Amino acid sequence: MTDVAIAPLAEAVDTAASKAEAIPQISETTEITPEQGYDIQAASILRRVERGEKRIGVKMGFTSRAKMVQMGISDMIWGRLTDGMIVEDGDSISMADYVHPRAEPEIAFLLNRPLEAPVTAAEAMAAVEAVAPAIEIIDSRYRDFKFSLADVVADNCSSSGIVVGAWQSVDADLTNLGMILEIDGRPRQIGSSAAILGNPARSLVAAARLSTAAGEPLEAGWIVMAGGATAAEALSVGDYVRNTVQRLGAVGFSVTE
Repeated sequence: MTDVAIAPLAEAVDTAASKAEAIPQISETTEITPEQGYDIQAASILRRVERGEKRIGVKMGFTSRAKMVQMGISDMIWGRLTDGMIVEDGDSISMADYVHPRAEPEIAFLLNRPLEAPVTAAEAMAAVEAVAPAIEIIDSRYRDFKFSLADVVADNCSSSGIVVGAWQSVDADLTNLGMILEIDGRPRQIGSSAAILGNPARSLVAAARLSTAAGEPLEAGWIVMAGGATAAEALSVGDYVRNTVQRLGAVGFSVTE
């Protein structure tokens, strides 16, 4: 694929996201590699930046070993975050702004200094200002929520929104914190931070490695979403979604028409 072909594909996924319209998988008509998917992703996010949004961090995907095996891959994937994706704790989202949104319980890191690979887990955590309970709102723009690896990478790894709770000190041991994702007060997913690569710090190390390899090292003030601790839950109008993380507190949002 030539560089010229990247632009129209980036425009297609960006338009699908901004208009909340489902599109066919890119791979149905154009054969792309995961590497080319990242080129499409970068160009798509650049369109958002050119419209006035600001880069604020990265999100990690496929941080579960089981998910890697299911997808036939040996490494995580990552997407780029902008301030246009922020949903404030306690606020609401409109279903009209999404194609088929889902929620994943996560942990978020706030960096107090740049983080460039290679780094150890201890070095990565030393760059963390605070941690927080978080929810990622994922929303594949592809029809029927079906996609190949290259497709999902091109679509910014389905990242659509982030909801981050109150920032806490990094005193808590993050390796095995209980996590409960509730909808309307009823537990829908129960898991542990250990599901995130055995330790969310490893996700932070991977984020540094992958972003550095792309020429975009993690910056001070950026947020890193560590990855889903459980399966994602589909959202419906009227839902109130809350993620409670042991020792870190809770974060939530509601869904309107």
